[in-house]
Amino acid sequence: MWNVVTLDGCFEGEKPWDLSFHSLIWGPEVQALILEQLQESDMIVFGENTYKGMADYWPNAKEKEAALMNSIAKVVCSSSRKKAHWNNTAIIRDAVPELKRLKEQGDRPMYIFGSGKLAQSLLNGGIIDEIRLCVAPIILGKGRRLFTDENTTSNLKLLESRSLQNGGVILRYEVNNKN
Repeated sequence: MWNVVTLDGCFEGEKPWDLSFHSLIWGPEVQALILEQLQESDMIVFGENTYKGMADYWPNAKEKEAALMNSIAKVVCSSSRKKAHWNNTAIIRDAVPELKRLKEQGDRPMYIFGSGKLAQSLLNGGIIDEIRLCVAPIILGKGRRLFTDENTTSNLKLLESRSLQNGGVILRYEVNNKN
């Protein structure tokens, strides 16, 4: 799982797609990490809302990572979506068992980008092996929290912590799914 969060745990502001705090951590270091993650992965996974935002943006984007974002296999987890217009996208209805199956078939990582509700259900379902966060140096006070009361307890092992030049911090945790 990859997400950008504020120091107080928000992955989104009060309104959907309020991601203005991402600009605080964006730079060459984070861009290199995103490229690395895309290059090493089998696919990226989105919930319905994140998929819509990404599919609206990336097909016409000019950033370095745009070619990878557009060419990589993508999965959108949605109970209502009929079609996925972004190339190389499959729709799955029942995220936990279907992603378990896809994970077993693959030999490289799959990344969940954003997608707070989906990440929560996959974490609770024991599918997430690693949590990668970039903590932005801001306290929002209000917004959507990434980890909520709906999350089950997960034991984590710190794999890496790295300070960024812009004040952000990259954290990598291994998830112990044997709770």
